[in-house]
Amino acid sequence: MGIGASIFLLALGAILAFAVEADISGLDIGVIGWILMVAGLAGLIITLWFWNSRRRTVVTRERPVATPGYTTEYREVRRDDGPPPPPPAYS
Repeated sequence: MGIGASIFLLALGAILAFAVEADISGLDIGVIGWILMVAGLAGLIITLWFWNSRRRTVVTRERPVATPGYTTEYREVRRDDGPPPPPPAYS
């Protein structure tokens, strides 16, 4: 579930819980609204958690002390958090 669907469920649940005063036999519209709001909130939290745990590239730069007679260089190390992607498929 994406952020848009989660916000939609939250809004729809709030409308049903707080703004609708309809009576349907066997259904409580307020309870359905609360259930939709809880589902939307859970979907939003899970979506944000997955977005936060996506793969990141960590770059570390080291600058050595310049010594007379040597050029100043820096080393850059790239590390991906997670396994590399699979190779492309040949067709």
